[in-house]
Amino acid sequence: MKKILILFLIVSAYSCKTAQSTTTKDNSDPTKYVKAISEKDLKKMLYTVASDEMEGRETGSKGQKKAGLYMIEQYKKSGISFPKGASDFYQPVPATFMNARRNQNLPDSENIWAYIEGSEKPNEVLVISAHYDHVGIKDGEVYNGADDDGSGTVAVIEMAKAFAKAKKQGHGPKRSILFLHVTGEEHGLHGSRYYSENPLFPIANTIADINIDMIGRRDVEHSNTNNYVYVIGADRLSSDLHNAVVAQNEKYIKMDLDFKFNDPKDPNHFYERSDHYNFAKHGIPAVFFFNGVHEDYHGKGDEPQKIEYDALTKRTKLAFVVAWDLANRENRPVVDKK
Repeated sequence: MKKILILFLIVSAYSCKTAQSTTTKDNSDPTKYVKAISEKDLKKMLYTVASDEMEGRETGSKGQKKAGLYMIEQYKKSGISFPKGASDFYQPVPATFMNARRNQNLPDSENIWAYIEGSEKPNEVLVISAHYDHVGIKDGEVYNGADDDGSGTVAVIEMAKAFAKAKKQGHGPKRSILFLHVTGEEHGLHGSRYYSENPLFPIANTIADINIDMIGRRDVEHSNTNNYVYVIGADRLSSDLHNAVVAQNEKYIKMDLDFKFNDPKDPNHFYERSDHYNFAKHGIPAVFFFNGVHEDYHGKGDEPQKIEYDALTKRTKLAFVVAWDLANRENRPVVDKK
């Protein structure tokens, strides 16, 4: 009887341990990790990415490559590696590809990618994207592109850091996340087009793209407040994605969501003008966060001292909570529109 009792206790203990090890982590509340997104860190990174030292980050230039090395250093410091299946942080984008449609004599360049593997559905991948190129030097003046798209660049890095912290504390995303910094946006969305046509992970396994392009300033339509962001494209393919943006904002951020530029008849056609579009073309639900055009758009005045860092931080947090929801929800966003 004593032996039977001991055997029962051993089996019970093993069963409890097994149950504990397979218990799904409760990732329902991102609040702790939203707080990890730091205005101070965003500002520090942006003053480097958009400094004269980076020479305006023209596609394939020495300055862009220097900015890329700095970005990779930030990932390494946070213990975030390049993706599975890749040999380093770079996806080379050849000049022949970028110049094929319209020859602008662009040199070879590269996308930069980092990756956090999902704990439960690692084969399903959420992409968070921003372009890190800008327009370089014109007439001896450096065009630093702090908002376009230094703001999106540092936002993606800061989001990755928050996800890495969550993973270290046992709350890593259930789906994998690819943090994708694309090149050649200013010349025709070349880097995102290259990735979408040469994906590291199957497009069919890509659940959505969150694209961040200019989130550090305000436009004339919102001269009295920076507590807003334009939301573009979320409902074009998936009502699930649109609902996620609205719900997560209402629950955690409470920013004014402006859908003005989401109108298919909008003459600006912003939906077709940033990198999310190359995912949407392949049927991947995509959302574009944007602060609108301001007086320094593509001008030499787009400098880091003009960024409104409280707005940059709040918009980064919005993108983060949407990403958290998509990476951890039970089902991927359904494509229910064409």
